[in-house]
Amino acid sequence: IRSFLPLIFNLIPLIEYIPSGQRVLHVDSRNYYGGNWASFSFSGLLSWIKENQEKSENSDECEDWKKLILENEEVISLNKKDKTIEHVEAFCFGDQDSAKDVEEAGALPKLPVFGASGAEGVAQDPNKECPPLDSAVARAESCEPEKAASVDTASTVEENDTEVNCENEGSPSVSSSESALDLGKAEAAPSEVSAQEPKKIMYSQIVREGRRFNIDLVSKLLYSRGLLIDLLIKSNVSRYAEFKNATRILAFREGKVEQVPCSRADVFNSRQLTMVEKRMLMKFLTFCLDYEQHPDEFQGSTTRTVRLLTCSTSFFHSIAMVSETDCSTVEGLQATRKFLQCLGRYGNTPFLFPLYGQGEIPQCFCRMCAVFGGIYCLRHSVQCLVVDKESGRCKAIIDHFGQRISANYFIVEDSYLSESVCRNVCYRQISRAVLITDQSVLKTDSEQQVSILTVPPVDLGQPAVCVIELCSSTMTCMKDTYLVHLTCPSTKTAREDLEPVVQKLFHLNTEAEKETENEELEKPRVLWAVYFNMRDSSGIDRNSYSNLPSNVYVCSGPDSALGNDCAVKQVSKTNFFLVAEFQF
Repeated sequence: IRSFLPLIFNLIPLIEYIPSGQRVLHVDSRNYYGGNWASFSFSGLLSWIKENQEKSENSDECEDWKKLILENEEVISLNKKDKTIEHVEAFCFGDQDSAKDVEEAGALPKLPVFGASGAEGVAQDPNKECPPLDSAVARAESCEPEKAASVDTASTVEENDTEVNCENEGSPSVSSSESALDLGKAEAAPSEVSAQEPKKIMYSQIVREGRRFNIDLVSKLLYSRGLLIDLLIKSNVSRYAEFKNATRILAFREGKVEQVPCSRADVFNSRQLTMVEKRMLMKFLTFCLDYEQHPDEFQGSTTRTVRLLTCSTSFFHSIAMVSETDCSTVEGLQATRKFLQCLGRYGNTPFLFPLYGQGEIPQCFCRMCAVFGGIYCLRHSVQCLVVDKESGRCKAIIDHFGQRISANYFIVEDSYLSESVCRNVCYRQISRAVLITDQSVLKTDSEQQVSILTVPPVDLGQPAVCVIELCSSTMTCMKDTYLVHLTCPSTKTAREDLEPVVQKLFHLNTEAEKETENEELEKPRVLWAVYFNMRDSSGIDRNSYSNLPSNVYVCSGPDSALGNDCAVKQVSKTNFFLVAEFQF
């Protein structure tokens, strides 16, 4: 191996651009792939929660590494612990029968591996939080045999005349020559509506079926004509993954959840709108598709909000998918056009969701990288970057074993950079909540629905909240439960930002609120919840970092947007600079 490219990053660049003779070394201090893009089983998430509540220092470090630094070299220290996650709070609202002796079905025995956290559960609050889980196992699902087998048996992608199997209810398979994606076939048959009262889910059941859960740290969907879909097809990474259609776009209006009509047929079949409103809406959506051809119609309104529709069509919020209330007219038009352009490629909605969660996407790129000779070292932290004083370029890294690894180029995720390097950087925050519920927010004949709901803010200046509800056929939760993700840009702690929305949409079953057994709840019941704030390092100019060597490239973690365009643009930009240097 003539040289290494240490990668401390979650989305791997396209390997086809790396010239012959070069190799990729991915070094990660965590014991799982993906960083803040990862997904966990339930026990793995409990371990992650405990780690981020304790924030323990890594003690397995060699103290002799300074002897490896030459006179004409200096070091840039890296963070020894992750500071991107804050204000982690977990609560159990379900029936808290004892789960002390309950073991996760199919769990592997706990191994005494250094750097891997235990999974005794979350620090407990006597009133609300979950009972301890001594038998939960730290996440090893990044290489689960059963998951890998499922992914590897995904339909083979062919270059031409590929058939795309859509998971949209009631719609036939669509043949498409422009696509190389397979949409998953899991649980295609809609479950029958039972006349019996739904069974209560116990906490012990969630623990026992913990491996049925794949809980993402970041909640996103894939636009069917977005940059990530194009990248998956171009790089042939799509053969490692399966996808399911998002089946419903929902809106929250007048205290109720309603389905948003997306297509022309849906609009004219809707009973929520009058005929005049239907014509107004269709005329406006048609205008959004080619608004750039008619600048005179919105000229003078580019920086202010314009009321174009009646109050009956306020679910326009769910079409534009904007999180900020102060977005300009042009931004709203761009977001609406993107939504409309993505309709019809794979189904009646613009979105796809990867089976087993968003965390599958980084792992798919990791698999492709490994096929081309990439080397991965998990539980392997880096102490510092070694910089040549004369050239100002980074020459090597020193790991926690005291080993020096030389390299020509370095891609570093922002969370690894120390405070001295980031002292001029101002970070934003993302508020996240993950709920396990027993029912859907909008009941229909079919329980297998993937829904996206945008809840408009109550007060001006506050962000809208994006809610994504996943059913069991997405392979992210156990049967008879739903996994709900809530996301918005932070103004306070995650719980303060998102709990009001949770209370609007769901029922929190506390001891003070005991309903009778015969009383049917209109709202879904929250069984378990976690809130946390995640750092948003997207959109930061490289010049904001202090004394960063020219051959060190910084990549951000997840942003608050619904799609993945920001990450793909960063990867493309980094590839451009790397290819230019290689050619030179």
